[in-house]
Amino acid sequence: MNWFERYFEFDKHGTDMKTEILAGFTTFMAMAYILFVNPAILSQAMGKGAFDSLVTATALAAGISTLIMAFYANKPFALAPGMGLNGYFTYSVVLGMGYSWSVALAAVFVEGLIFIVLTVTRVRSAVIQAIPLSQKYAIGAGIGLFLTFIGLNNVGLITASTSKGVLLFTGLNAHALISKGGLLFLFGLFLAAVLIARRVKGALLISILTTAILAWVTGTTPWPHQILSTPTINYTFLKLNLRGLLNVGVVGVVFAFLMVDFFDTLGTATGLSAKAGYLTKDGKVIDAEKVLMTDAVGTTFGALLGTSTVAVYVESSTGIEEGGRTGMTALVTGLLLLGIGLFIAPLAAAIPFFATAPALVMVGYYMISMIKNIDFSDPSEAIPAFLVVMAIPFTYSISAGIGLGFISYTVIKAFKGEWRDVHLTMWILAATFALYFAYLGGAF
Repeated sequence: MNWFERYFEFDKHGTDMKTEILAGFTTFMAMAYILFVNPAILSQAMGKGAFDSLVTATALAAGISTLIMAFYANKPFALAPGMGLNGYFTYSVVLGMGYSWSVALAAVFVEGLIFIVLTVTRVRSAVIQAIPLSQKYAIGAGIGLFLTFIGLNNVGLITASTSKGVLLFTGLNAHALISKGGLLFLFGLFLAAVLIARRVKGALLISILTTAILAWVTGTTPWPHQILSTPTINYTFLKLNLRGLLNVGVVGVVFAFLMVDFFDTLGTATGLSAKAGYLTKDGKVIDAEKVLMTDAVGTTFGALLGTSTVAVYVESSTGIEEGGRTGMTALVTGLLLLGIGLFIAPLAAAIPFFATAPALVMVGYYMISMIKNIDFSDPSEAIPAFLVVMAIPFTYSISAGIGLGFISYTVIKAFKGEWRDVHLTMWILAATFALYFAYLGGAF
């Protein structure tokens, strides 16, 4: 037995080297789209000049965080800048609220530090146990619809904008639908759907690259001027504006990042642990503190590099389905993210939005599937969950959806006479959100 087999406890978890390597490669194929999509989203907030640095920052944050997961937590989970969280960074904080991207990065950095403290003191894992399952699933489903809106808006098939936090939706843009970009988007969408239906590994990555190649061949968008380049991170590295956090309004941004990251990681880590056999009989995640600490450190480190919040990736489930059960799976994934991701900035920059938009829509499909776990026979569980799923895309704000869900859950349970069934932590969170909304509305 070699060192890797002993360190990652292959015998204990009933796995072997071949299975773990295959699982790691499968996870990489499933999540490699983030190397293209994350820079595309964040560069809308930071400017086109940030793109190459964002590719490097994405690869470094994802690769190193995943390696930490491998050696520290020994779990087959990969991490990267979170979908939904990068959308919140760009579309809500920077473009919606008007804060600079350097202030937003500082908010992510502080959020990561707070999470490290909350994890060390075990407060974070304690809060996880207090949130009802219906709310956990609803948050994931709502974020999925949010990403779908963003994808359709980016490609121009719908016209969506915000005014005072309210989504303005003007319907289908037929001209965009029959344009070259619109038709290629539909091709990429249906290709991804067919590949997913046939359970082809790396379906989203294949869709992105195939659609991009067709766009280059047809002259819809220019060919990449080169494929590989030397990594650069000068545009984003250590560009946090910590002084900007002295603005009282930014407290709400930090809090929103905390809430979104908290529950995004919560739902993903719980679901992956269940799939991999890392849940106890009473539903607790084995070594939850190590998983959460890795997430917190990844977020803090990623902010220094220049990217939005790092989170555990649901695409890790593809590697788990291939038999990955230990940190060796994450080790392989992390090395691939670093080895490939650091050198593909020119290729990533040449991929148009209509090639990456299908990935956003399909991620929305993956995440909306969580709604099937909600008990719709119980209105006191289902109505608050529905409000979360509805509010996140309609208000273009993940935090607004979470807050509405928590407040409505506690209120409905209280008037139903089941207030004793609501954990004290939920009452505190609901009250905190109520104060937060009151502050945003100018009551204070």
